[in-house]
Amino acid sequence: MSANTRRFGPAAAIIAVVADVAAFIIGLWILMYLLDANPGNALVDFVHDSSRWLAGWSHDLFTFDEEWARVVCGYGLAALVYFAIGNFVANRVRQY
Repeated sequence: MSANTRRFGPAAAIIAVVADVAAFIIGLWILMYLLDANPGNALVDFVHDSSRWLAGWSHDLFTFDEEWARVVCGYGLAALVYFAIGNFVANRVRQY
C-alpha cells in the first residue's frame, strides 16, 4: 500500500458512503411511494423531504402522464447519478 493510498483511502470511503446513502434514501422514497406509504408517518415524511432535497435538480424533469412514472424516473435518475458519480469520484480519489 502506497503512502497516497493510505492518505486518501479514508476520504474515498467517506465519498462512497455519502453517495451510497444519498442513493439509498432516494431509492427508499421511490419504494415508499410505489407501496403507497402513509404520508402522515414521521419516517415517510423525513425520507420524502430528504429525497426531495437531494433530487431537487431532477424532480419533475420528466413529463409522463402517470405520476408514478415521473417519480420513478426523476428520483431514479438522481439516485443513479449519486451512486455512479459518487463511486467514480471515490475510486479516482482512491487511485490518486
